[in-house]
Amino acid sequence: MKLPIPAGDFRAYLFDCDGTVADSMPLHYVAWTKALAEWNCPFDEDLFYAWGGKPPVEIISTLNKMHGLNMPAAIVAEHKENFYFELLPALKPVPEVVEIIHAGQGLLPFAVVSGSTRESIVKSLTTLNLLDRFDLLVGAEDYMHSKPAPDAYLIAAQRLGIDAKHCLVFEDTGIGIQAATAAGMASVRVPSPLERRNGTAPAPQT
Repeated sequence: MKLPIPAGDFRAYLFDCDGTVADSMPLHYVAWTKALAEWNCPFDEDLFYAWGGKPPVEIISTLNKMHGLNMPAAIVAEHKENFYFELLPALKPVPEVVEIIHAGQGLLPFAVVSGSTRESIVKSLTTLNLLDRFDLLVGAEDYMHSKPAPDAYLIAAQRLGIDAKHCLVFEDTGIGIQAATAAGMASVRVPSPLERRNGTAPAPQT
C-alpha cells in the first residue's frame, strides 16, 4: 500500500515517530501494560491508540484521574520507557513511510515531531538505522502544550525556517492529525497497527 501524497508546494516533511516512522505502538502497549500492572491500573488497548501522541507523563496523570490512583507520573513514565527500551530489538519500521523517506531524501528537510521523549525518539530511530535521515527532532521536552495543540508542529516549522503552509505532516493518530490541522498544515494519515489488524483504513487527509 502506498500513502497518498496530497498536491501542494511542500518544502518540508514532518513525521510523527511512534506508529508513523517506527511500528512501535504494539511494543509501547506491552511496556505500558507491564508498568501499569504494578499499580493495578487498566489501560484499554483502544484507549491507548486513541491517545497516541500524548506524552507519557500526561497519560499517567489522566489515568490517575480516571481510576482514582496516585501513581507517581515521572517514576512510572521512566519505568514504562525502560520496558520499551528492552523491547527495541523487535522494532520494525512502517514500510510505506520509510519508502517516502528514502524517495525524498536530500530533496527537502525532514523532521520528527513526537509526543515521546527525545531519548525514546533517538533510540527508536537508531534501532531502525534512520536517525541520520532527519534534520530535526522535536520531542516532549520541546513544547508545553501537547498534541492536539499545534505547538509541536509549529516549533518544528519555525526551527526549520519553513512556513507552516509548506509543511506536510505524516501521522497515525487522530490527535496528531488535529495538531497538524491546527498548525495550518496538510497531513497524510498512516494506518495504525490496530486498523491494519482490523482490516480498516483511514480516509485520506488533506
